[in-house]
Amino acid sequence: MAKNQILIRGGKIVNNDSSQFADVYIEDGIIKDIGNNLQLNHIVDLKVIDATGKLVIPGGIDTHTHMQFPFMGTFSVDDFYTGTKAAVAGGTTMIIDFAVPKKGDSLIEAFDTWKGWADPKVCCDYALHVAVTWWSDKVREEMEILARERGVNSFKMFMAYKGLYMVHDNEMYQAFTCCKKIGAIAQVHAENGDLIAEGSKKMLELGITGPEGHELCRPEEVEAEATQRAITIANSVNCPLFVVHVMSKSSAKIIADSRREGKVVFGEPIAAGLGTDGTNYWHTDWCHAAAHVMGPPLRPDPTTPKYLMQLLANDDLSVTGTDNCTFNTNQKALGKDDFTKIPNGVNGVEDRMSVVWEKGVHSGIMDENRFVAVTSSNAARIFNIYPRKGKIAIGSDADIVIWDPEATRTISVKTHHQAVNFNIFEGMVCHGVPLVTIAGGRVVYENGVLHVVPGHGKYIPRKPFPEYVYSRILKRDDSWITILKQAY
Repeated sequence: MAKNQILIRGGKIVNNDSSQFADVYIEDGIIKDIGNNLQLNHIVDLKVIDATGKLVIPGGIDTHTHMQFPFMGTFSVDDFYTGTKAAVAGGTTMIIDFAVPKKGDSLIEAFDTWKGWADPKVCCDYALHVAVTWWSDKVREEMEILARERGVNSFKMFMAYKGLYMVHDNEMYQAFTCCKKIGAIAQVHAENGDLIAEGSKKMLELGITGPEGHELCRPEEVEAEATQRAITIANSVNCPLFVVHVMSKSSAKIIADSRREGKVVFGEPIAAGLGTDGTNYWHTDWCHAAAHVMGPPLRPDPTTPKYLMQLLANDDLSVTGTDNCTFNTNQKALGKDDFTKIPNGVNGVEDRMSVVWEKGVHSGIMDENRFVAVTSSNAARIFNIYPRKGKIAIGSDADIVIWDPEATRTISVKTHHQAVNFNIFEGMVCHGVPLVTIAGGRVVYENGVLHVVPGHGKYIPRKPFPEYVYSRILKRDDSWITILKQAY
């Protein structure tokens, strides 16, 4: 078990902006010192970790998870214990989950419900995004309270799931306006829900009931149209926008072009979209095909993962999440005769770091510093927890991973730590393996063995108006005010 004092000796510290060879000293959950050949012989019960030949990186931050999510008539099987246990085994030391109220329900009550589920179970730190699934003055008031008193600085709007979570453009405009006022980041699930509803009817009328119908009724143009629409609405309000689970080339290109035009928008590809593709929907084994069903769907164009990785490497896309929302084979079978009833969701929280290293760094598309940026630091900066998280520096939280860039592991349901009985990355050989994970100054994973304690993780409140996001936004407000004063 971990001690309160840990010395990581001989490793190469890799941050998003630089790398250096140095030792790291941790005390009571905080990085206390960094330097060459630190001498700490006077400390009793000092745990020394030899990181010679290894990388010492900030723990991963998964920007998008759904643990024990009530969805489509069932609950995702990974709860906040099994989900965060798997996360730390894979090198992720913080997740940001989603509190999702039903239409008409209180946002604050949803936040309290999710926090009540998470607090006794989490093995690492976490935060919560909150979804806006309807609009009223009460919703506006609750968004302000959540931002001011509960540490929530991100709110998600669904443009899909018609009749369940979907909001319309006028509601989205109001929600974006509120986000701007309170210093929050607006997030969108970008798909055209109306077109999906019509497409689903069409597929079923044609007798297409299998998992392939899921992709056929929501082709990538449906994602691209919604992405463009959300960016247009956000830009009209001068509100920062974060597009979750970017799954297609066309949607990613819209985000890239918008960023180059100066719009404040961030794109989040996920492990599934970077590590596999939608050809799986046509697999002859129904269970295999259904296991890959998620929204937006994986794309059948097999060149999509590399394309997304290239944009990620060049800052056209910003962070990586997973949309980890796992359902076992029996749950997926709820849609055996109708693809619209297959619970949407896949795994990824345990495998994200290795998949991004394998497909990004090992393949030569990105370097080690960019890897840290897209798996940790950028998320910390966007959601205003940097440099507490996402950086190895004196005073930062001791969320650290000892990473072996040369070691390999083969991903398999037989060895993963998640509760789900299928792994969409089955058989993938990944270079880049976490050897030791330190979360909150405690060794929670070492040499293949977990040392987790439910409830060890903490809820991390996030302040509004993150400088990394809002510096340009506020300047533009000042510029508009000046222009209007001059005009009138």
